[in-house]
Amino acid sequence: MKWRELRRSENVEDRRRISGPAVAGGVGGIGLLIVLAFSLLTGADPQDLIEVIEQSGGAQVPASEANLSAEDKERADFVAAVLGSTEDVWGQEFAENNAEYQAPSLVLFTEAVASACGNASAAVGPFYCPADQKVYIDLSFYQMLQERFGAPGDFAQAYVIAHEIGHHVQNLVGTSGQVEAARRRSSPAEGNELSVRLELQADCYAGIWARNGEEMAGILEEGDVEEAINAAQAIGDDRLQKQSQGYVVPDAFTHGTSEQRAAWFARGLNEGSLERCDTFGGSIDIAR
Repeated sequence: MKWRELRRSENVEDRRRISGPAVAGGVGGIGLLIVLAFSLLTGADPQDLIEVIEQSGGAQVPASEANLSAEDKERADFVAAVLGSTEDVWGQEFAENNAEYQAPSLVLFTEAVASACGNASAAVGPFYCPADQKVYIDLSFYQMLQERFGAPGDFAQAYVIAHEIGHHVQNLVGTSGQVEAARRRSSPAEGNELSVRLELQADCYAGIWARNGEEMAGILEEGDVEEAINAAQAIGDDRLQKQSQGYVVPDAFTHGTSEQRAAWFARGLNEGSLERCDTFGGSIDIAR
Protein backbone atom coordinates (compact mmCIF):
# COMPACT_ATOMS: atom_id res chain seq x y z
CA MET A 1 0.00 0.00 0.00
CA LYS A 2 1.29 3.46 -0.90
CA TRP A 3 0.62 5.13 2.43
CA ARG A 4 3.68 7.18 3.23
CA GLU A 5 2.57 10.23 1.23
CA LEU A 6 -0.93 10.26 2.71
CA ARG A 7 -2.13 12.99 5.05
CA ARG A 8 -1.94 11.96 8.70
CA SER A 9 -5.10 12.24 10.74
CA GLU A 10 -4.92 14.25 13.94
CA ASN A 11 -7.66 12.10 15.45
CA VAL A 12 -5.43 9.31 16.77
CA GLU A 13 -5.45 8.98 20.54
CA ASP A 14 -2.44 6.99 21.73
CA ARG A 15 -3.06 5.42 25.12
CA ARG A 16 -0.25 2.90 24.87
CA ARG A 17 1.89 4.82 27.37
CA ILE A 18 -0.81 5.25 29.99
CA SER A 19 -0.81 3.08 33.11
CA GLY A 20 -3.75 2.56 35.43
CA PRO A 21 -6.76 0.29 35.97
CA ALA A 22 -7.48 -1.60 32.79
CA VAL A 23 -10.76 -3.31 33.62
CA ALA A 24 -12.81 -3.10 36.75
CA GLY A 25 -16.14 -4.45 37.90
CA GLY A 26 -16.42 -7.38 35.56
CA VAL A 27 -18.64 -7.48 32.50
CA GLY A 28 -22.14 -6.16 32.65
CA GLY A 29 -24.60 -4.09 30.69
CA ILE A 30 -22.98 -2.43 27.72
CA GLY A 31 -19.69 -4.21 28.46
CA LEU A 32 -21.43 -7.45 27.63
CA LEU A 33 -22.68 -5.93 24.38
CA ILE A 34 -19.08 -5.32 23.36
CA VAL A 35 -18.29 -8.99 23.77
CA LEU A 36 -21.39 -10.10 21.91
CA ALA A 37 -21.65 -7.43 19.25
CA PHE A 38 -18.20 -5.93 18.77
CA SER A 39 -15.85 -8.96 19.09
CA LEU A 40 -14.75 -8.41 15.52
CA LEU A 41 -12.39 -10.79 13.79
CA THR A 42 -11.36 -13.02 16.74
CA GLY A 43 -13.62 -16.04 16.36
CA ALA A 44 -13.31 -16.61 20.11
CA ASP A 45 -16.16 -17.96 22.21
CA PRO A 46 -17.97 -15.04 23.95
CA GLN A 47 -17.77 -16.80 27.31
CA ASP A 48 -14.00 -17.07 26.96
CA LEU A 49 -13.83 -13.34 26.27
CA ILE A 50 -15.95 -12.58 29.34
CA GLU A 51 -13.64 -14.64 31.51
CA VAL A 52 -10.58 -12.84 30.12
CA ILE A 53 -12.09 -9.46 30.92
CA GLU A 54 -13.27 -10.42 34.39
CA GLN A 55 -9.95 -12.02 35.31
CA SER A 56 -8.13 -8.80 34.43
CA GLY A 57 -10.19 -6.73 36.85
CA GLY A 58 -7.19 -5.70 38.95
CA ALA A 59 -4.71 -5.57 36.12
CA GLN A 60 -2.70 -2.58 35.07
CA VAL A 61 -2.05 -1.52 31.52
CA PRO A 62 1.75 -1.71 31.29
CA ALA A 63 3.34 1.72 31.44
CA SER A 64 5.84 2.52 28.73
CA GLU A 65 8.26 4.94 30.33
CA ALA A 66 10.85 4.42 27.64
CA ASN A 67 10.34 5.77 24.17
CA LEU A 68 8.36 3.62 21.79
CA SER A 69 10.44 1.56 19.41
CA ALA A 70 10.88 2.68 15.82
CA GLU A 71 8.58 -0.17 14.78
CA ASP A 72 5.88 0.94 17.25
CA LYS A 73 6.12 4.50 15.97
CA GLU A 74 5.82 3.37 12.36
CA ARG A 75 2.74 1.30 13.17
CA ALA A 76 1.08 4.35 14.69
CA ASP A 77 2.15 6.45 11.71
CA PHE A 78 0.56 3.90 9.38
CA VAL A 79 -2.68 4.00 11.34
CA ALA A 80 -2.75 7.81 11.19
CA ALA A 81 -2.20 7.69 7.43
CA VAL A 82 -4.99 5.18 6.84
CA LEU A 83 -7.34 7.07 9.13
CA GLY A 84 -6.54 10.30 7.29
CA SER A 85 -7.38 8.60 4.01
CA THR A 86 -10.75 7.43 5.36
CA GLU A 87 -11.48 10.98 6.48
CA ASP A 88 -10.73 12.34 3.02
CA VAL A 89 -12.81 9.68 1.26
CA TRP A 90 -15.85 9.85 3.51
CA GLY A 91 -15.63 13.62 3.78
CA GLN A 92 -15.96 13.82 0.02
CA GLU A 93 -18.71 11.17 -0.07
CA PHE A 94 -20.81 12.99 2.53
CA ALA A 95 -20.23 16.36 0.85
CA GLU A 96 -21.53 14.94 -2.44
CA ASN A 97 -24.70 14.01 -0.54
CA ASN A 98 -25.00 17.48 1.02
CA ALA A 99 -23.91 16.30 4.45
CA GLU A 100 -20.93 16.87 6.72
CA TYR A 101 -18.77 13.96 7.76
CA GLN A 102 -17.96 13.88 11.47
CA ALA A 103 -14.61 12.14 11.74
CA PRO A 104 -14.19 9.62 14.58
CA SER A 105 -11.18 9.24 16.83
CA LEU A 106 -9.06 6.10 16.80
CA VAL A 107 -7.66 4.92 20.13
CA LEU A 108 -4.48 2.85 20.29
CA PHE A 109 -4.25 0.79 23.47
CA THR A 110 -2.37 -2.08 25.06
CA GLU A 111 -4.12 -5.13 26.53
CA ALA A 112 -7.27 -3.39 27.83
CA VAL A 113 -9.15 -0.15 27.47
CA ALA A 114 -12.10 1.80 28.87
CA SER A 115 -14.62 3.15 26.38
CA ALA A 116 -18.07 4.69 26.54
CA CYS A 117 -19.38 1.24 25.61
CA GLY A 118 -17.69 -0.29 28.67
CA ASN A 119 -14.34 -1.86 29.45
CA ALA A 120 -12.77 -4.23 26.95
CA SER A 121 -9.83 -6.59 26.73
CA ALA A 122 -7.71 -6.79 23.60
CA ALA A 123 -9.21 -10.27 23.25
CA VAL A 124 -12.36 -8.76 21.72
CA GLY A 125 -10.36 -7.46 18.77
CA PRO A 126 -10.72 -4.04 17.13
CA PHE A 127 -14.13 -2.48 17.75
CA TYR A 128 -16.15 0.67 17.18
CA CYS A 129 -18.08 2.27 20.02
CA PRO A 130 -21.02 4.36 18.77
CA ALA A 131 -21.50 5.97 22.18
CA ASP A 132 -18.23 7.92 21.92
CA GLN A 133 -17.69 7.58 18.15
CA LYS A 134 -14.25 6.03 18.57
CA VAL A 135 -12.48 3.05 17.05
CA TYR A 136 -10.33 1.02 19.46
CA ILE A 137 -7.44 -1.21 18.44
CA ASP A 138 -4.54 -2.96 20.13
CA LEU A 139 -1.92 -3.07 17.38
CA SER A 140 -0.80 -6.53 18.51
CA PHE A 141 -3.94 -7.68 16.69
CA TYR A 142 -2.10 -7.27 13.42
CA GLN A 143 0.36 -9.96 14.47
CA MET A 144 -2.60 -12.23 15.19
CA LEU A 145 -4.09 -11.35 11.80
CA GLN A 146 -0.93 -12.56 10.11
CA GLU A 147 0.00 -15.54 12.26
CA ARG A 148 -3.36 -16.93 13.35
CA PHE A 149 -5.56 -15.95 10.44
CA GLY A 150 -2.95 -16.16 7.69
CA ALA A 151 -3.71 -12.67 6.41
CA PRO A 152 -0.44 -10.71 6.14
CA GLY A 153 0.16 -7.38 4.45
CA ASP A 154 -0.32 -3.69 5.18
CA PHE A 155 -3.46 -3.47 3.08
CA ALA A 156 -5.01 -6.29 5.11
CA GLN A 157 -4.34 -4.11 8.15
CA ALA A 158 -5.83 -1.07 6.42
CA TYR A 159 -8.95 -3.12 5.59
CA VAL A 160 -9.49 -3.75 9.32
CA ILE A 161 -9.44 -0.02 10.04
CA ALA A 162 -11.66 0.75 7.04
CA HIS A 163 -14.19 -1.85 8.21
CA GLU A 164 -14.44 -0.20 11.63
CA ILE A 165 -14.80 3.22 10.00
CA GLY A 166 -17.62 1.62 8.01
CA HIS A 167 -19.41 1.07 11.32
CA HIS A 168 -18.90 4.76 12.10
CA VAL A 169 -20.53 5.68 8.79
CA GLN A 170 -23.44 3.38 9.67
CA ASN A 171 -23.76 5.17 12.99
CA LEU A 172 -23.76 8.61 11.37
CA VAL A 173 -26.47 7.73 8.84
CA GLY A 174 -28.64 5.97 11.42
CA THR A 175 -28.30 2.38 10.21
CA SER A 176 -26.71 1.09 13.42
CA GLY A 177 -29.48 2.48 15.61
CA GLN A 178 -32.17 1.03 13.39
CA VAL A 179 -30.54 -2.40 13.43
CA GLU A 180 -30.10 -2.35 17.20
CA ALA A 181 -33.76 -1.45 17.67
CA ALA A 182 -34.79 -4.27 15.32
CA ARG A 183 -32.54 -6.74 17.14
CA ARG A 184 -34.27 -5.99 20.44
CA ARG A 185 -37.56 -7.05 18.84
CA SER A 186 -36.10 -10.16 17.21
CA SER A 187 -35.30 -13.73 18.12
CA PRO A 188 -31.63 -14.63 18.69
CA ALA A 189 -31.37 -16.15 15.21
CA GLU A 190 -33.00 -13.13 13.58
CA GLY A 191 -30.77 -10.83 15.61
CA ASN A 192 -27.68 -12.67 14.40
CA GLU A 193 -28.81 -12.29 10.80
CA LEU A 194 -29.20 -8.55 11.30
CA SER A 195 -25.68 -8.44 12.74
CA VAL A 196 -24.37 -10.28 9.70
CA ARG A 197 -26.01 -7.79 7.35
CA LEU A 198 -24.57 -4.88 9.34
CA GLU A 199 -21.06 -6.37 9.24
CA LEU A 200 -21.23 -7.13 5.52
CA GLN A 201 -22.27 -3.57 4.82
CA ALA A 202 -19.21 -2.38 6.76
CA ASP A 203 -17.12 -4.66 4.53
CA CYS A 204 -18.74 -3.06 1.49
CA TYR A 205 -17.99 0.40 2.87
CA ALA A 206 -14.36 -0.67 3.31
CA GLY A 207 -14.39 -1.49 -0.39
CA ILE A 208 -15.74 1.98 -1.19
CA TRP A 209 -12.85 3.49 0.77
CA ALA A 210 -10.32 1.38 -1.16
CA ARG A 211 -11.79 2.42 -4.52
CA ASN A 212 -12.05 6.12 -3.72
CA GLY A 213 -8.72 6.14 -1.90
CA GLU A 214 -7.10 4.86 -5.08
CA GLU A 215 -8.89 7.46 -7.21
CA MET A 216 -7.96 10.31 -4.85
CA ALA A 217 -4.40 9.39 -3.89
CA GLY A 218 -3.28 6.27 -5.78
CA ILE A 219 -2.96 4.13 -2.64
CA LEU A 220 -3.05 0.67 -4.25
CA GLU A 221 -0.03 -1.44 -5.10
CA GLU A 222 0.00 -4.79 -6.85
CA GLY A 223 -1.41 -7.45 -4.54
CA ASP A 224 -3.21 -5.07 -2.19
CA VAL A 225 -6.72 -6.06 -3.23
CA GLU A 226 -5.81 -9.71 -2.85
CA GLU A 227 -4.52 -8.98 0.68
CA ALA A 228 -7.82 -7.40 1.70
CA ILE A 229 -9.92 -10.17 0.15
CA ASN A 230 -7.72 -12.78 1.81
CA ALA A 231 -8.25 -11.05 5.17
CA ALA A 232 -12.01 -10.89 4.62
CA GLN A 233 -12.09 -14.59 3.81
CA ALA A 234 -9.83 -15.52 6.72
CA ILE A 235 -12.23 -14.02 9.25
CA GLY A 236 -15.48 -15.40 7.88
CA ASP A 237 -17.72 -17.02 10.50
CA ASP A 238 -17.70 -20.38 8.76
CA ARG A 239 -13.92 -20.58 8.63
CA LEU A 240 -13.45 -19.38 12.19
CA GLN A 241 -16.03 -21.81 13.55
CA LYS A 242 -14.48 -24.66 11.61
CA GLN A 243 -11.06 -23.82 13.02
CA SER A 244 -12.21 -23.36 16.61
CA GLN A 245 -14.78 -26.12 17.03
CA GLY A 246 -14.54 -28.33 13.98
CA TYR A 247 -18.03 -27.66 12.64
CA VAL A 248 -20.18 -24.79 11.40
CA VAL A 249 -23.37 -23.38 12.98
CA PRO A 250 -24.93 -20.92 10.51
CA ASP A 251 -27.53 -19.67 13.00
CA ALA A 252 -24.67 -18.46 15.20
CA PHE A 253 -23.04 -16.38 12.46
CA THR A 254 -22.56 -12.70 13.35
CA HIS A 255 -20.24 -11.42 10.61
CA GLY A 256 -20.91 -13.52 7.51
CA THR A 257 -19.17 -16.34 5.69
CA SER A 258 -15.75 -16.03 4.10
CA GLU A 259 -17.31 -15.82 0.67
CA GLN A 260 -19.91 -13.24 1.72
CA ARG A 261 -17.34 -10.98 3.35
CA ALA A 262 -15.02 -11.09 0.35
CA ALA A 263 -17.93 -10.56 -2.06
CA TRP A 264 -19.28 -7.49 -0.29
CA PHE A 265 -15.84 -5.92 0.00
CA ALA A 266 -15.40 -6.55 -3.73
CA ARG A 267 -18.78 -4.97 -4.48
CA GLY A 268 -17.82 -1.77 -2.68
CA LEU A 269 -14.45 -1.78 -4.43
CA ASN A 270 -15.85 -2.40 -7.89
CA GLU A 271 -18.94 -0.20 -7.75
CA GLY A 272 -18.13 2.46 -5.13
CA SER A 273 -21.76 3.23 -4.38
CA LEU A 274 -23.53 3.47 -1.03
CA GLU A 275 -26.71 2.32 -2.71
CA ARG A 276 -25.00 -0.84 -3.96
CA CYS A 277 -23.94 -1.60 -0.38
CA ASP A 278 -27.55 -2.18 0.73
CA THR A 279 -27.19 -5.52 2.52
CA PHE A 280 -30.68 -5.22 4.01
CA GLY A 281 -32.69 -5.15 0.80
CA GLY A 282 -32.28 -8.71 -0.46
CA SER A 283 -30.03 -11.74 -0.45
CA ILE A 284 -26.58 -11.35 1.08
CA ASP A 285 -25.20 -14.07 -1.18
CA ILE A 286 -23.72 -12.29 -4.20
CA ALA A 287 -21.10 -13.11 -6.76
CA ARG A 288 -17.83 -11.23 -6.69
